[in-house]
Amino acid sequence: QVQLVESGGGLVQAGGSLRLSCAASGSTIGSYTMGWFRQSAGKEREFVTGNHWSGSFTDYADSMKGRFTISRDNAKNTVYLQMNSLKPEDTAVYYCAATRRPSGVPRSAGMYPYWGQGTQVTVSS
Repeated sequence: QVQLVESGGGLVQAGGSLRLSCAASGSTIGSYTMGWFRQSAGKEREFVTGNHWSGSFTDYADSMKGRFTISRDNAKNTVYLQMNSLKPEDTAVYYCAATRRPSGVPRSAGMYPYWGQGTQVTVSS
């Protein structure tokens, strides 16, 4: 079983950048597809991006393509989310999630059994 802890959230002005980190323990992430989700007030949790456990495939939600980048460092057992050109509508709690060796990169939160506690990202206009 893997435990996940996010960090790196904060307050940033529109157009700025943040890098979130997700440190894993209890198991190595090399066998897990890792995802980032976000949830803003009054809305459902939504898929941001995911990286297949093989490292060969990455998927992004359309509104994040070209602005967000997921990466992983298996040696550090850590996944990152680089967020550039941030917009006020990116304000949300961002969650890291893991699922063990799925066939693809699931976009449904229900497909991920392991979750971090979340980190708040606030983008001011």
